[in-house]
Amino acid sequence: MAGIYIHIPFCKKACTYCDFHFTTSLKYVDEMTDAICTEIRLKKDRLNGQQVGSIYFGGGTPSVLTSASLAKIFNTLIDCFSISTDAEITIEANPDDLDIRKISELRQLPINRFSIGIQSFFNEDLVWMNRAHNADEAETCIKRSQDAGFENLSIDLIYGYPLLTDEKWLANINQAIELQTPHISAYSLTVEVKTALANAIQKGKQTGLNDEQSASQFLILTEKLAKANFEHYEISNYSLTGRYAVHNTNYWKGIPYLGIGPSAHGFDGFNRYINIANNAKYLNQLADKKLAETVEELTETDRFNEYIMTSLRTMWGTDLNKIAADFGKQFSAQVQKDIKPFLAKGHLALADNIIKLTDAGKLFADGIAAELFAENID
Repeated sequence: MAGIYIHIPFCKKACTYCDFHFTTSLKYVDEMTDAICTEIRLKKDRLNGQQVGSIYFGGGTPSVLTSASLAKIFNTLIDCFSISTDAEITIEANPDDLDIRKISELRQLPINRFSIGIQSFFNEDLVWMNRAHNADEAETCIKRSQDAGFENLSIDLIYGYPLLTDEKWLANINQAIELQTPHISAYSLTVEVKTALANAIQKGKQTGLNDEQSASQFLILTEKLAKANFEHYEISNYSLTGRYAVHNTNYWKGIPYLGIGPSAHGFDGFNRYINIANNAKYLNQLADKKLAETVEELTETDRFNEYIMTSLRTMWGTDLNKIAADFGKQFSAQVQKDIKPFLAKGHLALADNIIKLTDAGKLFADGIAAELFAENID
């Protein structure tokens, strides 16, 4: 089933490392809600009658929206699409937003899954990141959500930054396990251009990141969660059996989805649709009932490369039979040739025509995928 991604471009604070599209001004929240509803109506025929199996509110921080604004968006979605009765409906939330009242309000909406931006359970780390919440809120919001009936939770953690010792990283992982969160997304911190972190490093006010630290903490995470019966089903994602994120898994499997809101991307199986990453221009376009998007026409090579990149990151791997069927035998033959050195190094494994990363290979996932890309295969 198809998915719908809705980008809410508002945050209370700017995290030092974040380069997502957002603003800390909440002045035009109501106008943005109306524009998003207009875009939904303009795109109501895009899914060609497919039932919607997942809806994901990302950002930004969608939890800054009032329940009234979220209800308006949901009513528009329900009017325009056939939504499965068991659809996964996720909202990203920051711990400081999830007080008892807010959780109760969200419980009245169709939302059935929280993705909570914990990042760390240590106050000094949260201050360093310029997060809006503290360590106590990080823990209590999870317990509050569970007590209110939100058992389908995912939390985000970050590793590989200067303040994070291996001991603190283990404590973060243990805390997540003890809180019985069924899904954990963990990301190695990266330095993105035009962020406060990049500026601080450039000016010598902050030390750069250490690749060896990131690799070591990735291995600590993988080993610890495996012992706690979590499946490492995608490079950055771990879950208890059967608790995979439906929406994100569909991204990796190439299933079509709509992108709604400024900077959102959509995919119809062949082409990508990219909304303008500018709130004012987005609002102006939608006020005139015009879509604020450009179309990226994907070539066969583009689609092949995307399949390699996304499938190789997952525990389901890259299917040589699918490559032959969808792209042609020449693509499959080239991949079989290109994987040989990685098989020899023990970074890839091949069984039943499925290519998978080994634990050692996961440290080099992006580089391996790039070596398997096809620019022009005849």
